[in-house]
Amino acid sequence: MPPRRWAPDAVTGVRDVKIFLCGDVMTGRGIDQILPHPGNAQLHEPFMRSAQGYVELAEESSGPIARPVGFEYIWGDALDVIAREHADARIVNLETAITVSNEAWPGKGIHYRMHPANVGCLTAARIDCCSLANNHVLDWGYPGLLSTLAALRAAAIHAAGAGPTEAAAAAPAILELAPRSRVLVYALASETAGVPREWAAAGDRPGVNLLRDLSPEAAAAVGRQVEAVKRTGDVVVASVHWGSNWGYEVAPARREFAHRLVDDAHVDIVHGHSSHHPIGIEVHRDRLILYGCGDFINDYEGIRGYDTYRPDLTAAYFATLDAMTGRLQALELAPMRIRGLRVNRASVAEARSLAHALTQAGRGLGTEVAVDGDLRLRVRWR
Repeated sequence: MPPRRWAPDAVTGVRDVKIFLCGDVMTGRGIDQILPHPGNAQLHEPFMRSAQGYVELAEESSGPIARPVGFEYIWGDALDVIAREHADARIVNLETAITVSNEAWPGKGIHYRMHPANVGCLTAARIDCCSLANNHVLDWGYPGLLSTLAALRAAAIHAAGAGPTEAAAAAPAILELAPRSRVLVYALASETAGVPREWAAAGDRPGVNLLRDLSPEAAAAVGRQVEAVKRTGDVVVASVHWGSNWGYEVAPARREFAHRLVDDAHVDIVHGHSSHHPIGIEVHRDRLILYGCGDFINDYEGIRGYDTYRPDLTAAYFATLDAMTGRLQALELAPMRIRGLRVNRASVAEARSLAHALTQAGRGLGTEVAVDGDLRLRVRWR
């Protein structure tokens, strides 16, 4: 892949920063089973006892998948799209444990895990940072979480939002772009996305960086953490796992909290995820708020019941910011479609469908999305 495009301004040492963001990257279960080193396929779900079953559902829907696939396979056409953008930082929500642990969290219906030897599927896309503050990273207990952290560390991928202690879980991932510019990634989880309260890191107990609520006090606490680290030229991303899986409505409490993150915590991008389909986009005081980016990689193909939301349609988000101020300069989306357990370029009709859905969702948020000649979705805001 081509090198990063960083070329700081000769006078100030900083310039615009482009960041690639996407929603949930779920490389466990069926995805893990098609990769070169599939782990234990046993599941504890009421209706599926083997992860191979999800591969079979996808094949029934889209045709045979030759196995094993290479690490690049699951990213499909997205690899070329991302490479062409020369983003300075690549940030995803990794919604799976990287582990061989068999200690399934008791009482939890769904458990995601990927074999540590398959971590190459993340380095294949040159991911810089994985948010781990979500409702699947502890699916296989504390051993599974610690294994996940070790696997990412060995692969030179930053992690945020979970750790062996409370302090480590709350600490930002710091992505160095140049001597005078960085991207700080704070990852936060909310019970509104099904994150168990007992998963919260506490003292020396491993866990996730769990928000106690979406109150002004919680936003102020994030602000104190940001203030302790942020310096001129830094871009701050708050990667938040919150809200339900389905539906376009943004609860007032979530919107108010997002605004507080911008107003009081000096966050430049709110990177929201948990929704299984892309939802509303807002620009508040020139700062980007993505309420839900949708799934980017998953094994849901062939599962019916929510077709009206078109969960197979997703997007790669490319945000360009002024590094000195954090202000959003441009936001473009590359529309994609999940098929064959990989990410594929969307058709013209699919791109228009996604643009329409996001424009409808953005009406009350002051944004609209248009399709341009090269099938890019360009976001306009008031």
